Amino acid sequence: MKTIIGIAICAVLVITSISVSYTQTNKNKSSPTTARESDITRGKYLVEEVAKCAECHTPRDAQNQLDPARWLQGAPIWITSVKPDPQWADRAPTLAGFPGYSDEDGASILEKGIGANGEAIRPPMHIYHLKHEDAVAIIAYLRSLPSTPK
Repeated sequence: MKTIIGIAICAVLVITSISVSYTQTNKNKSSPTTARESDITRGKYLVEEVAKCAECHTPRDAQNQLDPARWLQGAPIWITSVKPDPQWADRAPTLAGFPGYSDEDGASILEKGIGANGEAIRPPMHIYHLKHEDAVAIIAYLRSLPSTPK
């Protein structure tokens, strides 16, 4: 009887060990959907809480508040240069949906500060030198947004 119980306990331990090993091995292998969702979440955090992109890329309402119905739809630049600057942009482009930009364009803009046209980013836009993973996350978030106003 002790032998049967010992074998049963060994079998349970082996099965449990295999199950735990499989779970730990596959926990780090996220599906494309999960990876994309985590990129979107990280990108949203970087865009909204760190870089504060909406401050320039979202139109404002009559009370000068950001218009959530036109989130990141592009807007006139409200910041002015202290001294005249012929390179100063007068409009922040639409970011929602990331229209007109390839992923490579986005990576170049966010990682090197080089615009889609190969030229330097115009002020007042900040020049970013982000890690590739952060650029990918931001692009995923921007692509997840509707490209036309609600």
